[in-house]
Amino acid sequence: MDFLRSAYSTNSDEERENQTPTKRFRRQNQSPQQPTSSRPLRPNSHFPNRTNEPLIPGRYVSKRERALLLATSSSLANAANDLVTPSTVITPSTVGSISSCNLRPDISSSLRVGAKGSVRGKIPEKLSVDLNGHTKAVNAIHWSPTHAHLLASAGMDHSVYVWNVWSREDQMKARIFNFHNSAIKDVRWSPQGLFLLSCGYDCTSKLIDVEKGTQTQVFKEDQTVGVVKFHPDNSNLFLSGASNGLIRLWDIRAGRVALEYKRGGLGPVLDVEFSLDAKQFISSSDITNGFASENSIIVWDVSRQIPLSNQVYVEAYTCPCIRYHPFDPLFVAQSNGNYIAIFSSVPPFRLDKYKRYEKHAVSGFPIKCDFNLDGQILVSGSSDGCIYFYSSKTSELLRKIKAYEQACVDVAFHPCLPNVVASCSWNGDISVYE
Repeated sequence: MDFLRSAYSTNSDEERENQTPTKRFRRQNQSPQQPTSSRPLRPNSHFPNRTNEPLIPGRYVSKRERALLLATSSSLANAANDLVTPSTVITPSTVGSISSCNLRPDISSSLRVGAKGSVRGKIPEKLSVDLNGHTKAVNAIHWSPTHAHLLASAGMDHSVYVWNVWSREDQMKARIFNFHNSAIKDVRWSPQGLFLLSCGYDCTSKLIDVEKGTQTQVFKEDQTVGVVKFHPDNSNLFLSGASNGLIRLWDIRAGRVALEYKRGGLGPVLDVEFSLDAKQFISSSDITNGFASENSIIVWDVSRQIPLSNQVYVEAYTCPCIRYHPFDPLFVAQSNGNYIAIFSSVPPFRLDKYKRYEKHAVSGFPIKCDFNLDGQILVSGSSDGCIYFYSSKTSELLRKIKAYEQACVDVAFHPCLPNVVASCSWNGDISVYE
């Protein structure tokens, strides 16, 4: 019947469909409670009830009614797809304010003055703020370099939090992002603007617009991504280190890999760190096979994609963290030997055999360290839940603060306030000391 009807239909059939329905037709499709109106119906309401009625076999279905049925089914399908999309945010991303309007007066004044008005070399003395929200271990924290009142954290609970640290109590938890479907290993603020880059066990790195609360780009890999680091001079470039030992330089504008850094025998990449001039970077990898002295720490030339030096660190320990000194020609590596080693940042990148930072413990945790603004103090987490402060010049232990019952994983000095440091714990707690 449908085949014959379509074969013998004429233009006059479609013309009759476009005509205004007669009063007799309207009365047949009108409920008894509604008065009859002489006004023509709107174009999309010729068949107000038929979309909800089952089609009777053999009944003629006009062209306009078929289009209406198709549009209705498409909208329902799209709604169903939205419910199962992996990137759907179950928890609302916008929780509080990211504005600096409600900061504590002393903090607001200090941020306006910046580092020039602060006392340098001062060690934090007391707990200032407790930030609670993560339900599992926090792997990484990072202060925003452009909006210094904001702190980002990444956790094993698949969440990235943005904290308005010194705001009112109900406004500290500013954003919650659940774009990852697995544990998150690292998070970094862009050097320019309110953008975050996160990575994790779902084999992706994701760029997030914090202000809009949206995921803007996804960079897919075939292995777990353990670390990401923005290029210090070009916020459109970033490094990623994967569990298969592959390091990639990504171009955000093109959405693809710009350069790859490969070397046989590399284990999972634990950390990467750009040099001060951004012409080199250092990678730290887990030890595989028998190449401990060759692959633990490697200095790479960024543009030529070649190692400038191997066998930098000859001891059979992995190094979960690498940090450059902000001024002196040296870098440090957190070692699973329960100390922080010191290396020259100029060839041949020699290890300092006479000085290192000791007395804290790593014990297999991804414990990180950080220099303060002027490079006078080095801070380190520890598996005993304490925060250790060292003199960077003498490697002397200056202060030890008991912060958590479980391991203190990451520590980060504030980018503007030299006496402020944030830390996070394996039990999900985040603290700010000043």
